[in-house]
Amino acid sequence: QVQLVESGGGLVQAGGSLRLSCAASGRTFSSYGLGWFRQAPGKEREFVATINWSESSTYYADSVKGRFTISRDNAKKMVYLQMNNLKPEDTAVYYCAAKLDGSSSMWWNEYDYWGQGTQVTVSS
Repeated sequence: QVQLVESGGGLVQAGGSLRLSCAASGRTFSSYGLGWFRQAPGKEREFVATINWSESSTYYADSVKGRFTISRDNAKKMVYLQMNNLKPEDTAVYYCAAKLDGSSSMWWNEYDYWGQGTQVTVSS
């Protein structure tokens, strides 16, 4: 069983930055693929960023490319999402997710475990 707990959300003005963190349990964290997704009110869950187990591949949604960075710290069992130059359209609940097969993926239905989410609100 893998538990994921997000933190770091909050209210920020447009142009500001936030760093989301996701703490994971599980003895084999270093073998997981990891992703960040978000869901705004009334919208579908959407892919934000993903990283594979070896950090050799990362992918980003076009809407966040160049502004967001995903990273992981296997020793601490943490995954991060650094968000810069935030825009009002980034407002959503952000979720981290884990894939046991270690690969990266932009498809939410390929993930095995999910956190509870953290709210990010960007004011204009």
